[in-house]
Amino acid sequence: MKDKLLNAAEQWQLLDENGDVPATPSYPALLQHAADAQELSRDVLRLTADFARSPHLTTRAGSTALRHLATAATISSHAAPHFTETAQGALALPRSANPTDRHYLTNHMVIDHTSARAFLRRTSESLHDAAKELDDHLAFQRFLAPLTRQEGPPLPPPPTPDGRRR
Repeated sequence: MKDKLLNAAEQWQLLDENGDVPATPSYPALLQHAADAQELSRDVLRLTADFARSPHLTTRAGSTALRHLATAATISSHAAPHFTETAQGALALPRSANPTDRHYLTNHMVIDHTSARAFLRRTSESLHDAAKELDDHLAFQRFLAPLTRQEGPPLPPPPTPDGRRR
């Protein structure tokens, strides 16, 4: 999922090859960016909710991972509205006859689109941090496993309340 977010942030472009906003930006394409960002945000939120219900929260690593996931869920929710604002600007741009208005709209579109892409990148980074925390924890557990194995026969079961062994 972190790669999908990062790829979206890199591929969803507003500017043309010269670094300019096209004279007539594609409203449908920009609106699709918003719809796709909303879907990605929903996926991040579901992942976070599923993890929050898991037994992994009993560990420090699980708690830290949940904080990273919660950050990702929050940040991802900000991308779609900025993409939507960009699309709205694309609708208004052809109707702006005044060069000052057009310049303002163009700059506002660039800022909104850039902000949305930054939110996707930051979401990807938070997901990466959560995964790294869990990977580090699992690697540590694998390292400890051979060290904590007991040698020799297994211990007898604990006595029952009446004092007998099972």
